[in-house]
Amino acid sequence: MRAYSLDLRRHLVQAIQSGTSKAHAAEVFGVSVRTIGRSLKHLAETDRLKAKPIPGRPRQILPEQHADLTAQLRAHADATLTEQCASWAASHGIRISPSTMLRTLARLGWT
Repeated sequence: MRAYSLDLRRHLVQAIQSGTSKAHAAEVFGVSVRTIGRSLKHLAETDRLKAKPIPGRPRQILPEQHADLTAQLRAHADATLTEQCASWAASHGIRISPSTMLRTLARLGWT
């Protein structure tokens, strides 16, 4: 899930600070009252509205490497996921799981 834009969060806070109720602001901006509360809490704690980074591990096959993966898939179209993973490890030195390969293939539109 992506964070709301900084611009939207600024407008929310400005509306609340100018006297608009949280319920009315939530209705006008199409967000929940809880979202407004989190934005105000974050502003009070950090004195800024910038969103926190979304947790999680970075992708093992980077977008810059998608062309390499596409070339590998075309060269070995009949290989299994496990074989594709082994081929990727041999050519790039990064061992990945079949699940990671499958998610990347889905992102690229391969079946």
